[in-house]
Amino acid sequence: MYFIQKNLTKFQNTHSSYFLDPKELRELQGKLKKSDYHIYYPYPDSEKNILYAGSIPEVLLYEIHSKISLRHQDILGTMYSLNIASELFGDVVLRENHYYVYILPLVQNYFEANFTKVKNSSVEVELVSLEILEDYTRSYEELEYIVSSNRIDTVISSICHSSRSMFAEMLHKKEIYLNYDLLKDSSYKLKDGDIFSIKRIGKFRYEGVLKNTKSNHSIIKILKYI
Repeated sequence: MYFIQKNLTKFQNTHSSYFLDPKELRELQGKLKKSDYHIYYPYPDSEKNILYAGSIPEVLLYEIHSKISLRHQDILGTMYSLNIASELFGDVVLRENHYYVYILPLVQNYFEANFTKVKNSSVEVELVSLEILEDYTRSYEELEYIVSSNRIDTVISSICHSSRSMFAEMLHKKEIYLNYDLLKDSSYKLKDGDIFSIKRIGKFRYEGVLKNTKSNHSIIKILKYI
C-alpha cells in the first residue's frame, strides 16, 4: 500500500509514476479516473509501464555490452545488488544477443558509474535510441507438460522435476511469486494468463489446457520468458 501511495503522490506532483508492474499498475489505476492518465509503454507488450498525464515521461534505454552470454536474471541480479529499486528501471530485454535495460533519468549517473560487472565479467553500458526497441516483440519458449491437476504446486513440481516436498521448501523460502505477489496458497488453481516466477528457475505464463489424456491427466501449455 505504501508503494501505491508513493506513486500516487508522485503522479499528483510530477504527472508521472515510477515504473509499475501489472499488479501495481492496476492498483494505481484504481485510485484515479480513467480520464486522468495515459499509459506509457516502452514497447508494444512491455511488462513494466508508467502512468502519466500531459507530456510523455522521459525514459532512457541502455545497451549492455558483454563479452560473455548473459541471462535476464543475471542482469536483474546486478541491478538489485547495486540497490537500484525496481521502480527505477523497466524491462530487461534480450534481443538477438543484444542486452538492453530501460531506466529513469533519476538513476542515470549512478547506473553509468556502477553497472560495470555482471557475473564477475566486465561490461560496458551505452545510451541508445528508444527507437531500437519500438517494434520489439517478446519471445517465449513454449513448453508442454502432462499433469494431474492445474494446481500451482503440481505444475511447478513438473517444471522443476521435483517433489511436492521440494515445492513446499521453495514456498517456505519465499521463492515463488504468482501475479507479482508472494505465493501463499499452494493449492491455487492456475488460470489462463497467470504469471508466476520461481527463483533461479525463471518466469512463466500459464496458457491453459491443450487437451486431456485418456488417463484423466491434462496436457498444459506454459510459456517461459526468454
